[in-house]
This record gives sequence, C-alpha cells and structure tokens, in this order.
Amino acid sequence: MYTLRVGKVPVPQASWLERYHPEKRLLRGRAYAVTKRLLDLTIALLILPILAPVILLLAVLIKIESPDGPVFFFQERTGKGGRRFLMLKFRTMVPNAEALKKKLAHLNELQWPDFKITNDPRVTRIGRILRKTSLDELPQLINVIKGDMSFVGPRPTSFSAETYELWHTTRLDVLPGITGVWQIIGRGATEFNDRVLLDAAYIERRCIMLDIEILCRTVTAVLQQRGRH
Repeated sequence: MYTLRVGKVPVPQASWLERYHPEKRLLRGRAYAVTKRLLDLTIALLILPILAPVILLLAVLIKIESPDGPVFFFQERTGKGGRRFLMLKFRTMVPNAEALKKKLAHLNELQWPDFKITNDPRVTRIGRILRKTSLDELPQLINVIKGDMSFVGPRPTSFSAETYELWHTTRLDVLPGITGVWQIIGRGATEFNDRVLLDAAYIERRCIMLDIEILCRTVTAVLQQRGRH
C-alpha cells in the first residue's frame, strides 16, 4: 500500500509525500528558490511581532532558573554546501552541558555522532518544557531572516560535512530548515541515515505546496508532541 520507504522499510506516516511528483512542479531552480525565500521572509516578519512577548517571557524564565548561564545557546551547524553557521536556540541545558556530554556518552541512544539520552540529566526544568513544546526553536527565526536557514528543509547537523558519507551530502544541496519530514514522523527518535533518506525524498519533490503542507503538519506534530525528547 505504501511505496515510500526508508531503506527497505515502508514508512506509512510519510506516504503523503507520494502525492508530489517532481515532473509536475510549476517552479524549479532559481524561481522556486526566490519564491521560497520570499515566503520565509513573509512568514517570519508576520509572526515575529506576535511572538516577541513570548520570546521575552521565556528569556526571563531561563535567566531566573539559572542566573549564571546565558539565555541563548549558539551552536555551529552545517548548512547548504557544507558551510558552517551559528544556529540560535534557547538554552535548555545546564551551562556546562557540553563538558558533561563526554561523561554521559555511554548512555547515548542513537548512532554517533548523533547524541540523545531519554530524560537527559543536563536538561533544566524550563528546558524540558521548551523542548516538549519546541519553543526552544523560536530564536531560529533570526537564522531564517539572515538567510542561514529556511522554515522547511533538512535539519542542520552539529557535526561538520567532513563527517558525512558521500551519499549523505544530498541534504547539503538545499538550505537547512527549522522543520522537515523527519521531524513530523520521527523527530528526535530517528537515526541519521533514516533522516537522510527522508531528506532526499523531500529534496526530490520539493515545491511550495509541499513546504506549506510540511509547515501545517509540523503544527500538528508539535501539538501531539510526537517523538520529542
């Protein structure tokens, strides 16, 4: 019944991607890129004034819980063409989280260089709420406005392009996104190789209507808290 597969495994949750056929796209190449950029800027500039009070409130709550730590977390991520950029998030972990990462490496539940621990002890109380609701991603609106990211695209990795296998580099052909197919169907529970396959399926079919559908499905996934750690 389902034709879309990750490796040899059918993925029913992503069967809706099959409705989009690459040969039927109205916008291609530069025309699609320009239209998508205009869509990103329009959405960002419309919602930023609405979200500004929420961002301010969350910043205050983070500072109250751990006054000695920064409000924002800057991390180098790999973007289009393998270019490294600083991605912005709300800090959801204790200030010395990176130092503790080595001590907790034996608890990693995903294939390295991905890193995930259920009930990670480094996550703060407000951080757990931010992660569960995906509000920790709100500062990435700045990355979208700057042009480092799009609203929809492969999620940028913290590890560099040199770590990628050759077939992984397909996902570097487009701007990384705040959300994408794998975040809808698996989010934090999906292995990197599986995410690359889903990213490739998106890249092959990408069009404005698909981007809009992914944004709409992301809202549902966040409300259902699907696969979020």
